[in-house]
Amino acid sequence: MRAARYYGNKDIRIEDIDAPTAGPGEVLIDVAWCGICGTDLHEYLDGPIFCPTPETPHPLSGESAPITLGHEFSGTVAALGEGVDDLEVGDHVVVEPYIIDDAVDVGPDSHDYHLSKDMNFIGLAGRGGGLAEQIAVRRRWVHRIDKAIPLDRAALIEPLTVGYHAVERSGAKAGDVALVGGAGPIGLLTSAVLKALGVTVIISELSELRRQKAIDAGVVDHALNPKEVDVSARVHELTGGKGADVAFECTSVQIVLDTLMDALRPTGVLVVVSIWGKKANFDMHKLVMKEIDLRGTIGYVNNHPQSIALVNEGKVDLAPFITGKIGLEHLVDEGFETLIHRNETAVKILVSPSGAGL
Repeated sequence: MRAARYYGNKDIRIEDIDAPTAGPGEVLIDVAWCGICGTDLHEYLDGPIFCPTPETPHPLSGESAPITLGHEFSGTVAALGEGVDDLEVGDHVVVEPYIIDDAVDVGPDSHDYHLSKDMNFIGLAGRGGGLAEQIAVRRRWVHRIDKAIPLDRAALIEPLTVGYHAVERSGAKAGDVALVGGAGPIGLLTSAVLKALGVTVIISELSELRRQKAIDAGVVDHALNPKEVDVSARVHELTGGKGADVAFECTSVQIVLDTLMDALRPTGVLVVVSIWGKKANFDMHKLVMKEIDLRGTIGYVNNHPQSIALVNEGKVDLAPFITGKIGLEHLVDEGFETLIHRNETAVKILVSPSGAGL
């Protein structure tokens, strides 16, 4: 089968590899669509970060580069391994793409398995990936979805769940005002979750296309261009001088972090969602004097059922965020290159490993 294999910095190759089989407790999935994530771009440009090197296997997967990429994917159950009796061939599914030590409690009452030692992700540290025609995944990480959800939209459930967990970390509630820094995929999907919960959403974004996408998708109440307006001043104006209750940093850009700090009300909550490849400068005095709550967030933890419910109930529409569909052979030239050099023209580009649906 065909797969996108990560060898190292700026070295991704489309290769034929052996197809997997469903071992005991596993589910074999025919991948329908896989989204290109910002983390994939970081690995391509600056990695390896999450990916292992040829000399350093990941301690849990035991795999070293090359590995198959892709962790935002949807598909159809192709086969069931021994002991899996609560799914059927043909079911539509998405995957919570974790690699976690077998000794860690990953049950429904766990709130911290995503923070466990050596945690990593399928499609970054081994165990297959969504940028391949098939993948075998442990049953625990497979979530069945309603067949009424188109599989292309379902590929966005993984990043939607990142947004859901970020909102959960913030403590935002109906009636609050949230400022989201950056209208990339995670910023937009975080905004979608906030709107679904009854929060007033203001987004700051340079790209006209992405600001318009946020408005057209109905996930924001105000879309601000930081080149044209003083974002902090406008947020204070919109909130009667108070400032935003919560803010979400979704860019890993210093000036955005600074703006969010200024725009928050005293005792507001600032959630850092983006992965920073460098150290940030931080105004600690401002944090102290405003009693700002600074919180990090990574991935998700038992959040997939809630985000899937938002889609099932029609509270979040994922279709507007799909701005491109390509075959696996165009992963780099049409996918990565667009998102790296022309990211203002796209939000989420989906890849079909098999070419079906194109």
